[in-house]
Amino acid sequence: MNLTVAPLKIDEQKVAVVTGASKGVGRGVAFALAQAGFDVAVDYRGDQKGAEETAEKIRAMGRNALVVQADVGFKPEVDRMFDLILERLGTPAVLVNNAGVQTWKPLLDLTEDEWDRVLRTNLKGTFLCSQRAARHMAKQRRGRIINIGSGCNKAPFPNLVDYTSSKGGIEMFTRVAAVELGYYGITVNCVAPGMIEIERTRAESPDYAGTWAPLTPLRRIGQAADVAAVVTFLASPQAEFINGQTIYVDGGLLSQVPWPYPVERGKV
Repeated sequence: MNLTVAPLKIDEQKVAVVTGASKGVGRGVAFALAQAGFDVAVDYRGDQKGAEETAEKIRAMGRNALVVQADVGFKPEVDRMFDLILERLGTPAVLVNNAGVQTWKPLLDLTEDEWDRVLRTNLKGTFLCSQRAARHMAKQRRGRIINIGSGCNKAPFPNLVDYTSSKGGIEMFTRVAAVELGYYGITVNCVAPGMIEIERTRAESPDYAGTWAPLTPLRRIGQAADVAAVVTFLASPQAEFINGQTIYVDGGLLSQVPWPYPVERGKV
């Protein structure tokens, strides 16, 4: 099966919105979509410098980039963001709900404010942005919404109960939205990264790669580009009949179960 991203037709809308695109996975996704021919709205909440750096590189690729500040957990900010995108770039063909936060803390110590912040940003933000984008996509009878999930869609992550709960909600939101929005020619899918090396994960562990690569069947950890490649495929014409799915980008890590016996390797 050829997974090469086909070039966009000349009359096809070429605007993508990526939330949380100032760094990490969001930045990698924004770059990949620009390379695929999209103009990109680069959303950020607090890291303006990072967002501007993302936009500068997109412009260097010959695409338009619009930097927009918005906390996606608040409807007035989401509305303001989309109003500006519609005015400056046009109707989005692709929305990538990537913005997310987490609290590294045991369940018994987690505060209500911390829980609310994570659920508001990750889950409510996905709802608000999807609803607003889909209302415009529906008029065009086409669109792609791609939600960034997590490996914790498949396995529980201790000390991340709020984050894990939000990502589980995103997966079910994806499935329901896919059923409802398919009538309008809009597909909704979830990309669930496993252990991806970005600024945040490097800060969490002094040897992130050394910790997770030996546990992964492919014997390496993922990079933002690995996630971006799947997102870009889902935004391409080849993926027009893929809807309501969660695709894991984890090198096979979370497909494993605890196995007490040595794994024998075949001769090559």
